[in-house]
Amino acid sequence: MSSHDAATEAAAAADKRRWIALAIVMTAAFMDLVDATIVNIAIPSIEKDLGASFGAIQWITAGYALAFAAALITGGRLGDIYGRKRLFLLGTAGFTLASALCGFAANQEMLVGSRLLQGAAAAMMVPQVLSIIHVTFPAHERGKVFGMFGAIIGLGAVSGPLLGALLTQWNIAGLEWRPIFLINLPVGIAAAILGRKFITESKAPKALKLDLVGVLLVTAALLMLIYPLTRGRELDWPLWGYLMMAGSLLVFGALVAYETYKTKKDGSPLVELSLFRVKSFAAGIAVQLTFGVVLGIFFLVWTLYMQIGLGWSPLKAGLTGVPFSISVSVAAGMSVQKLVPRFGRKVLQAGALTMIAGILLYLFEAGRYGTGIHSWQMIPPLVVMGLGMGLIVAPLTDAVLSEVPKEHAGSASGLINTTGQMGNALGLGLVSVVFFGTIDDEKLAKAPAEVGPAFTNAFQNSLGWAAGVLAVIFLVMFALPAKPKQHLEGGDADAAGDDEAVTGETSKEPVLTH
Repeated sequence: MSSHDAATEAAAAADKRRWIALAIVMTAAFMDLVDATIVNIAIPSIEKDLGASFGAIQWITAGYALAFAAALITGGRLGDIYGRKRLFLLGTAGFTLASALCGFAANQEMLVGSRLLQGAAAAMMVPQVLSIIHVTFPAHERGKVFGMFGAIIGLGAVSGPLLGALLTQWNIAGLEWRPIFLINLPVGIAAAILGRKFITESKAPKALKLDLVGVLLVTAALLMLIYPLTRGRELDWPLWGYLMMAGSLLVFGALVAYETYKTKKDGSPLVELSLFRVKSFAAGIAVQLTFGVVLGIFFLVWTLYMQIGLGWSPLKAGLTGVPFSISVSVAAGMSVQKLVPRFGRKVLQAGALTMIAGILLYLFEAGRYGTGIHSWQMIPPLVVMGLGMGLIVAPLTDAVLSEVPKEHAGSASGLINTTGQMGNALGLGLVSVVFFGTIDDEKLAKAPAEVGPAFTNAFQNSLGWAAGVLAVIFLVMFALPAKPKQHLEGGDADAAGDDEAVTGETSKEPVLTH
């Protein structure tokens, strides 16, 4: 065989290997995304089977988001230091093990703990996905690859609730809700085995150091804020809960002080505080945080309303959400390709107003039709809400990053994701206030027939809160650039791409997921 033939054969083999590697990391990203959306639809089944309290239900969802948010940036940096392939495989193995523990959970405490572990493992796995794609594919192929990645994200958003509904409804082997977690086992094992063979190892040439103190401070602050919110109602709002929430502000202050010190000491803080001097970035982070709160509240109370309040099956509830998911995907594609280049931030503001209109329509219908409402009557408000959400989620990251210096693009991107997850966890914690806070448990115990009207009323109250938060988001969006500048142009795109690969903080999943 000539040297030319050998080189051609080697190139063909390398080409084949990188596409297999792409399939592996995309499957893992899909698994994480589906797992975040699949759980909500099975919540009533979990509550019934394990006798889970409403506080535990909140932690089953919020715990995942909290652990994911707290460890996300650190997961990226561990990949830079110790190798992205190694961290991807470790994260995948941990995610698979945690899924097994969730699936075999004997009580609500074990399920909550397993979900925390699952979120932490996802934070090790997910940041490596885009870094691996970046170092595996040449620049001229990345556009096509990232397009495929976006399609996978859209597919996950649509299929998660449906898959959860089907697996719960089928009650495979009498396992009820458990297959929603156990389905990850064969997928995770295959990804770990094939990833070991086909993914190429890479590290950052100059990796930042870990900031474990920063991670501990941000985790402590979030726990001190969210734990009293989720337990407060059950415990009749004790004084220590208010003190913990007030103390969380002090811990956040300590985090800012420590990050300032860390920046001067070795230039590798968990949070790059200089980014907040960029007005559009600071405003965008505020939008991301509050938008995460809206999504955290809505998706959980929506499930409880349909399945417990209206008594619908998981499959009926899952199918009801399909028009919403399709609308999000359609609007997201249009906003990035056609609308934002022409109208700029007005597209995001139109999205906020459209979501408010959909929420108000839903609020009106829930009140008018009560517990006799049908799936088809929910289609108009869900389509309007989905269109509004699609106009926000797709272009928001680029709008936030548009004025960020390219050397900080990776750090800023990681911070955007982390903030979205924090908002999601906070929103899930607030469910005890805006939803369960209007429900009288003692009254429902005496009159079960009142469950439907009580949950409908609580759903309407939650929608009112969500509309109010979106109105605030609309106003904050005025601080975003009128027309986002293309912060990555020509050669800068590759430079920033390299920076993102170095930081390992490149995950740009929509907040849809978690």
